[in-house]
Amino acid sequence: MKIDVTSFDGQTAGSIELSDEVFGLEPRADLIFRMIRWQLAKRRAGTHAVKNRAEIARTGKKMYKQKGTGGARHGSARVPQFRGGGRAFGPQVRSHEHDLTTKVKALALKHALSAKAKDGAIVIWENAQLAEPKTKLLKAGFDKTGLASALIIDGAAPQINFALAARNLPKIDVLPVEGVNVYDIIRRDKLVLTRSAVDALEARLK
Repeated sequence: MKIDVTSFDGQTAGSIELSDEVFGLEPRADLIFRMIRWQLAKRRAGTHAVKNRAEIARTGKKMYKQKGTGGARHGSARVPQFRGGGRAFGPQVRSHEHDLTTKVKALALKHALSAKAKDGAIVIWENAQLAEPKTKLLKAGFDKTGLASALIIDGAAPQINFALAARNLPKIDVLPVEGVNVYDIIRRDKLVLTRSAVDALEARLK
C-alpha cells in the first residue's frame, strides 16, 4: 500500500510503501473489541466496596420479642432491609483484569492499524518536530490540513518541543511508538505516524 508523506502543515515530502502484513488486513471488529475490553478492564482500580452486615457498627441484639407484637419477625438491626444496615451482595475490592494472549494482542493491533488504513484515516509525516514549543504554530498547521482529532505516534521518544506544543490541544494525543495501543487508535479520528514510527511498527509486528 503506497501513501503520501507530508509535513504537519500539509507540505508534500514524498511517499512510503506500507506493509500489507501490518496495514492491509481485513479488519475484524471482534479482535479490536476484545483488546479494548482488556485495556479498559486492566486500568480499572477495583477499589469500590460496601459494608456487609458483619461490618456494620450496630448491636446484634434481637430488636424485640419474636411474638406478640403484630409485626414481622426480626433479629439483628444490621440486616440489609433496615436503614443503616449492611449491603447485600454489594461490590467488594477486586481486580477486573482478565487474560489475553500475546498473539491476540499483536493481532488486534494489526487489525486496528488496518481499520484506519481502510478508512483512509492514516496520515504519514516525515517527522514530528518543531523549532520552538508554540501551540499556536502547531495549531496553524493543523488548521491547514483539517486535523482536529488525532493520535500522533513518533519514534522512540517524541520531540520535547512538539510534545509541549501538542499537549494544549484537545483531542490531540502524542505517544512514542512503544506506547501505541488499540484503544487510543480507535478513539481518535486520525492516526498520524512518522516515518520512524512506521519502520518501528513494521519491524515489531511482521
